[in-house]
Amino acid sequence: MAKREFYEILGISRTATEAEIKKAYRRMAMKYHPDRNSDDAGTEEKFKEAKEAYEILSDPQKRAAYDQFGHAGVDQSMGGGSHSAAGGFSDVFGDVFNDIFGASGGGRQSYRGADLRYHLELSLEDAVAGTTVKIRIPIHIECKTCDGSGAKSGTQPVTCTTCGGHGQVRMQQGFFSVQQPCPHCGGTGKMIKSPCGDCGGEGQIQEHKTLSVKVPAGVDTGDRIRLSGEGEPGQGGAGSGDLYVEVQVQHHDVFTREDNNLSCDVPVSFTSAALGGDIEVPTLSGKASLKVQEGTQTGQQFRLRGKGVKSVRSGVTGDLVCRVIIETPVKLSKKQKKLLEEFDKTLAGSRSKHSPKHSSWVDGVKKFFD
Repeated sequence: MAKREFYEILGISRTATEAEIKKAYRRMAMKYHPDRNSDDAGTEEKFKEAKEAYEILSDPQKRAAYDQFGHAGVDQSMGGGSHSAAGGFSDVFGDVFNDIFGASGGGRQSYRGADLRYHLELSLEDAVAGTTVKIRIPIHIECKTCDGSGAKSGTQPVTCTTCGGHGQVRMQQGFFSVQQPCPHCGGTGKMIKSPCGDCGGEGQIQEHKTLSVKVPAGVDTGDRIRLSGEGEPGQGGAGSGDLYVEVQVQHHDVFTREDNNLSCDVPVSFTSAALGGDIEVPTLSGKASLKVQEGTQTGQQFRLRGKGVKSVRSGVTGDLVCRVIIETPVKLSKKQKKLLEEFDKTLAGSRSKHSPKHSSWVDGVKKFFD
């Protein structure tokens, strides 16, 4: 009985691509595998036909011989057409895993480039106002000496003898057959006998590139700026990775930031705190006037609306919180000391009125000891 045409068995045309051949075989194998059709003996023969057709048409040399001479051109290489279906169902899953994880089915694999991370320190002023900075990062680029092949000039990489140029080896794990990158060629399918002197056989060399990074207003420590495609270049035509610029805001001598609010300590003289009045305080956008009430105590807080940080996400601007620190006079002259002593005498008999906190504290201490 004459054998059926391999193209007819898989239901494809003679001009079918490698991907179309694989897809057709996978469909046939899943449909007719004996493990899935134990109650139908006829499916095993159909499965063997599909497997035999795939083994010939997926091999470029065998396919060329078959196209030219028909079955007679491949009978000897096939060993009389006695290929076993033992690889069977797990081989089908192996092909599915290849498609999921990016195996190319032979030849060099495609790998997306690695992501890079850059630590960027900013002053509080630049973080709040936004800025544009230049950064210099190390990257790997294709070696121009060997055009990325990794081989010395005048030589070429050779097919890996371990994986046969497929870039992957198959490991049997119980019911499944799982493919993984070849340990000898690293998944490239090629071996380099004479490495390039410039890149050492890697096919890439390290250089630096300068990038302009636009930092939006309001960023804070821990925020990340993503620069798409500015990471390591991919292999085998795959895309480049991304660059993540991580922000670290430096310590500021005057201001402390909490979310979108700023805070600062404002030293106030004893006289200004007692009599009240306007004092000058700093903000990130310049100086501002703050009205201190008569009898202000140390630790008291005053809020300047809209003088904080504009949120990079919501656009809402925070406040500036000024904490009053009353400064005790130092290095007084004799005359100044005498004036203070005279002033203190004027408070005698009415301290509870002028110093209510001190009076309540004294009363509390008395009750404690009593």
